[in-house]
Amino acid sequence: MKLRTDASTILLGGAIAGALDLLFATTFAGFNGVAPTRVLQTIASGLLGNAAFAGGAGIAILGLLLHFAITCVLAGLFLLVARRAPLLGRWPVWSGIVFGIGVFLVMRLVVLPLSAYPRPVTFRPLATVLDLLSHMLLVGVPISLVARKRLGA
Repeated sequence: MKLRTDASTILLGGAIAGALDLLFATTFAGFNGVAPTRVLQTIASGLLGNAAFAGGAGIAILGLLLHFAITCVLAGLFLLVARRAPLLGRWPVWSGIVFGIGVFLVMRLVVLPLSAYPRPVTFRPLATVLDLLSHMLLVGVPISLVARKRLGA
């Protein structure tokens, strides 16, 4: 039973965080004239490199699946850590914010540089601040709140 509820917690946390983060990313991109398909291709480029931008709907779907897979892994990681550090469950908003900062830093400084992502990682002020806030409030906090509910904190 525990495995089943853990899986549902991970899927729910990952789905909420993934949906909120993707909504932000596509909205921000849309304001800059970038189509949602291009956002999803950019996600897929972490696996496929520049070839992702030559693909169509199939590559966009791959990007969508990769995005939600990543947020589910993040939800699982948070749940695993929260089991060992009960304080995280007692302060879900703060722990979610700190987790989101960690996710942002690991993605920008480790994952993207080691992936096939074909562009240099930049830190343009507005985009960086908004991306950091997105990871804190739209990824970390929802994952933390769902995990708290599961842990009964």
